[in-house]
Amino acid sequence: MKITRVDVLRVKAQVRNWTPILCRIYTDEGIYGDGEAALAFGNARRAAFGMVQDFAKSVIGMNPLVHEIIWDKLYRHSYWGQNGGPVIFAGISAIDLALWDIKGKAYHAPLYELLGGRRRESLRAYASQLQFGYGAPDIPIRTPEEYAREAKKAVADGYDCVKYDFFTYKPEGDPVKIGDRYSDNDRIGLLSPIYMNVLESRVRAVREAVGPNVDIVVENHAFTDAQSAVQIGNMLKQYRIFYYEEPTTPTPQLSKYVHEKTGLPIASGERIYSRWQYADYLTQNALQIIQPDLGTCGGITEVKKICDMAYVYDVGVQIHTCGSQISTTAALHLECAIPNFVIHEHNVWALTPSNRELCIYDYQPSNGKFTVPDLPGIGNEIAQETFAKSEVVTIE
Repeated sequence: MKITRVDVLRVKAQVRNWTPILCRIYTDEGIYGDGEAALAFGNARRAAFGMVQDFAKSVIGMNPLVHEIIWDKLYRHSYWGQNGGPVIFAGISAIDLALWDIKGKAYHAPLYELLGGRRRESLRAYASQLQFGYGAPDIPIRTPEEYAREAKKAVADGYDCVKYDFFTYKPEGDPVKIGDRYSDNDRIGLLSPIYMNVLESRVRAVREAVGPNVDIVVENHAFTDAQSAVQIGNMLKQYRIFYYEEPTTPTPQLSKYVHEKTGLPIASGERIYSRWQYADYLTQNALQIIQPDLGTCGGITEVKKICDMAYVYDVGVQIHTCGSQISTTAALHLECAIPNFVIHEHNVWALTPSNRELCIYDYQPSNGKFTVPDLPGIGNEIAQETFAKSEVVTIE
């Protein structure tokens, strides 16, 4: 079997600036596989689009089943791969995910069987990023009552865990206008009582709304620095949060500092790339939960190694998901196959029509739990309608 062609797609944004970068790899035996570079948001989408094209040129004519050899070629022979960052690893990820999809289809096996077998029949999930609104994202949530309301909606749908960034929108401002967010200057250094009171009122409202038996994950998106992160973390302890995500700039030293000063489990990973970077966090006991993204960390080939390495240090895994159904479905396969799975992230952006229509299957949780598809490969693929409404570059 040989790779004959690669289509690289830049999907036109339907919601805010969310622009998925996808690819499809074709073979001479008629089998194809789909992948994703999960830089759909932020300011690296065009770079990822170009990166996948560059890597596609390197794999034409190769056997798609030798994914380890291809991974090493992209990593070592691109020159910038060693100690590379998100663009390089997003490009590798897209190619790698598509190769695993091809392998599963070639062997008529779902991805989880190729990864060693399904350890669990269903995956606990949490409703993620509720500060944007549950079910209708892009509605800024500001008041404690609004925070409580969105949590109740998610719990009513069966979730027993919710996640917020409580430090996103200011309490003032037009409630239907995007904006009025806290600035970097607001969120770094020791916080004033005004800010701390706003944050605590929101956290308290969610805890009171969901009761003692629902977990709360708190995310800071690394907008806070170590000092404000510790200050917030010590306030959070009385509300028994599940874990504290990206409390500050992701480095092993700062993550460990926040953990030691607060005693909270620290989670991070969407901006940590490759096993080499994760090794520093694990050997220093800087993270208690890792969150690699299959679309930015090197794909299945690399992330499976990272999960195995984390298991040695008794560190749990929650795959980061904020992309299309391609990387999200692949995450379900990996999470059901590893022993140190914690919980699956279901982002509110996965509820938008523009996301749900990108692929032929729209997998959604039932009662806060996911089941893993049994179809060969990833078990999902890019819809033909998505090709029609995307910028597509073909590499042959």
